[in-house]
Amino acid sequence: QVQLVESGGGSVQAGGSLKLSCSVSERTFMTFAMGWFRQAPGKEREYVAAMSWSRRKTYYLDSVRDRFTVSRDAVENTVYLQMNNLKPEDTAVYYCAADRTLESDYIGGPSDFPFWGQGTQVTVSS
Repeated sequence: QVQLVESGGGSVQAGGSLKLSCSVSERTFMTFAMGWFRQAPGKEREYVAAMSWSRRKTYYLDSVRDRFTVSRDAVENTVYLQMNNLKPEDTAVYYCAADRTLESDYIGGPSDFPFWGQGTQVTVSS
């Protein structure tokens, strides 16, 4: 069973930064495409960012492009989401998700991730 554990959430003021981490239990982490999602109260889940296991392909939601950066460390079996210049509209529970794939450059769509973490709260005040 693949287990994902997020950490790094918290409360910051607008303009601040946070770095989320997602530790993956699976030793074949290097064959997982990884994604970050978020869900604010009363809103639909958003597909925020993703990275292929080759690291050559990334995806970003338009509203976070140039502010958020996804990265991964194969040694640590961890994926990160660096969030800069945070805005109140970034407030949400953030989830990481994993998709096992044989294609090194593949990034799935929002419904293609079968493994999920429990989420971490990010709150941005104005």
